Amino acid sequence: MSDMAPPIDLHASQVRKFNIQDMLFHQVTLVFAFIVLAALAGILISLAIEALPVLKQTGPAFLWTNVWNVPEEQFGALSAIYGTVVTSVIALLIAVPVSFGIALFLTETCPVWLRRPLGTAIELLAGVPSIIYGIWGLFVFAPLFAQHVQPHLQTALGDVPVIGGWFAGPPIGIGILTAGIVLSLMVIPFVASVMRDVFETVPAPLKESAYGVGCTTWEVVVNVVLPYTRVGVIGGIMLGLGRALGETMAVTFVIGNANRIVGSLFAPGTSIASTLANEFGEADPGLHISSLFALGLVLFVITFVVLALSRWLIHRGTVKQGK
Repeated sequence: MSDMAPPIDLHASQVRKFNIQDMLFHQVTLVFAFIVLAALAGILISLAIEALPVLKQTGPAFLWTNVWNVPEEQFGALSAIYGTVVTSVIALLIAVPVSFGIALFLTETCPVWLRRPLGTAIELLAGVPSIIYGIWGLFVFAPLFAQHVQPHLQTALGDVPVIGGWFAGPPIGIGILTAGIVLSLMVIPFVASVMRDVFETVPAPLKESAYGVGCTTWEVVVNVVLPYTRVGVIGGIMLGLGRALGETMAVTFVIGNANRIVGSLFAPGTSIASTLANEFGEADPGLHISSLFALGLVLFVITFVVLALSRWLIHRGTVKQGK
């Protein structure tokens, strides 16, 4: 019995050592998680405190007031919210189908020798600074868009009931629609990369079985790939929406920076991020700076709602797959 004691003691000391290591690891990772939560709470609290003066004066009407007059200290966020939402929706309407096609081509029909260089090129587009997109949009895309695209859109859709007013006004190149298109080019690499990665997770035997019973590529995509990757696709789309909502410099270059709401997509407008970029450096202390903080708070809340909605959709899709 005495000969067995040292190994038992050694084993017990190792167990205690491992328990201490596990506890330390748990505590350290818990601290990291709370740092993120503390930073998030700190940002939210600081924005709310700085925005309090204008919110006290205007109340909830700040959200739906379509006035932004700095000399008279009249501030409302409606035009900026409108521009942010509309440009983001336009960007998603263009980016999601294109990204879906890119991801399907790379995973289903692309030649093997082209798959890697094309995928790398798409990923490199995600690393292009937003100011480069803005400069290209202002000096290259906007003049071409005004000369060769906007007149044709007006001719084709200007007299269509309901949507005809969206394409009214002079074709000046910059505006809500231009900002949405430039945003879509910035969003496509992110959404396409995520979709490609999730499409590649589909087990090969599932697709091979579908092809084996005579399914076409389209039927395999609709009946096998999309149901299997629904959660990841939703996550990629929401990632692109989050990028579009918070984009600053590219939108600032091409949106026109006019604090008003016009029904035409050709008309200049503004967004929350572009308003902050244009006015924060020269804002006077008082209601002006407070209104800019209030805009930042609104953008924070919008982004939080979008992320919460995406988490709910992902959770719902996971539950349905489990059932």
